[in-house]
Amino acid sequence: MSFMPPTDSMFLLAESREHPMHVGGLQLFVPPEGSGPEYAREMVAAFRESGQVSPLFRKRPAEPVGSLGNTWWKVDEAIDFDYHVRHSAVPQPGRIRELLQLTSRWHGSLLDRHRPLWEAHVVEGLSDGRIAVYSKIHHSMVDGVSALRLMQKSLSEDPDARDCTPPWGVMSRSAGGSRRGLDPMGLLRTSAGALGDIAGLVPASMRIGSQIIRDGDITLPRAPKTILNGPVGGARRFAAQSWEIERIQRVAKSSATTLNDVVLAMVSGALREYLLEQHALPDEPMTAMVPVSLALRAESAGTDGGGGNSVGAIVVNLATDREQGATRLEEIAYSSRQAKKIMGDLSPTQILAFSALQMLPLALTPVPGFVKYTHPPFNVIVSNVPGPKNPMYFNGAKLDGMYPVSIVLDGQALNITLTSRDKYLDFGLIGCRRSVPHLQRLLTHLESSLAELEKSWG
Repeated sequence: MSFMPPTDSMFLLAESREHPMHVGGLQLFVPPEGSGPEYAREMVAAFRESGQVSPLFRKRPAEPVGSLGNTWWKVDEAIDFDYHVRHSAVPQPGRIRELLQLTSRWHGSLLDRHRPLWEAHVVEGLSDGRIAVYSKIHHSMVDGVSALRLMQKSLSEDPDARDCTPPWGVMSRSAGGSRRGLDPMGLLRTSAGALGDIAGLVPASMRIGSQIIRDGDITLPRAPKTILNGPVGGARRFAAQSWEIERIQRVAKSSATTLNDVVLAMVSGALREYLLEQHALPDEPMTAMVPVSLALRAESAGTDGGGGNSVGAIVVNLATDREQGATRLEEIAYSSRQAKKIMGDLSPTQILAFSALQMLPLALTPVPGFVKYTHPPFNVIVSNVPGPKNPMYFNGAKLDGMYPVSIVLDGQALNITLTSRDKYLDFGLIGCRRSVPHLQRLLTHLESSLAELEKSWG
């Protein structure tokens, strides 16, 4: 057995039926040419016969689980692949809708703490012949970004390669060690080390405060209450869709903004229309917490900031009180620039510490009455994780979708995470089934919001 760091055990301690603490992903694959109807069964067999298993995927809490087991990791030598790797099929008529319903159900169920904390589901039965793989792993073991990177490392750019191994067979030093990435929950994890630079943070905070007073237009971590910012239940609803990166880049170029600004404008327009349908749009503008790479000084228009490992967090005004999409985009871009500007003179450690302070209210949500009687620091979390830039394959099967499935919390009932893939941005939206009704409507509004921006900026 090995000692479990507090940064790992806090995710086990925070977990309950209403608050599953695992991250996941849904991938779609086009079977290789010439493969028959048994392809899904063959993939399951190959997964279960995988001889090499990373130590990360052998870990589980020690007995007794739920108490002392939250302080020690135990390593299982034998893995029950019949349990961890499951073969499923979507019900007829085999649409993506049925696949997303299955994913919603799987993501809302807790992992068994008596076994290594991960599962993989190979899914057949889609009417278009594609194969889906849904997998999840506990946040105490790995964060969402590292989980996506493990998935990417299991793939190949060579369509003829037949030596790809599943993610649990990928030996990754980063997966078991530092897990910083474009993951908001990771900011809480890194806060302890970041606060070690507190001596430098105090004068930095004074500079930030004076700049906020002087400029008067910095978005602060205090947002209006919405239906997205109450307590959550245990059931989840998942929605996913892809958009061509070229469409978003054209708008960014024409409007002299960044790709991430346009993504936030899409989210802003979608949330505005969705909440108008629910008769729940606040008068004040909503805000988003956006993880950003500490390579933000090198960020250029239309890029994601370089994909560095360490991140900070900024709060961006979504301008949901504005009717016109073009106006919302302008205000979002300005808010984002101002938020990044205040970090310009901080060291990376100070940025982490400052970001952790902005995230602190999330750590207080388990306190009874905190969510009910306080304003949320922001209304929604929007994360953009860099993915593969070229077409990718798993033993000849082409990757045709890679949708992140993240975590929702009390006070943050909706999480939007997207990742780039070849020529696409793949959006994954996860929400509390009770607090965010008809979540799939947000996909329609994301498209209409982008279309409005395209019309405005030609």
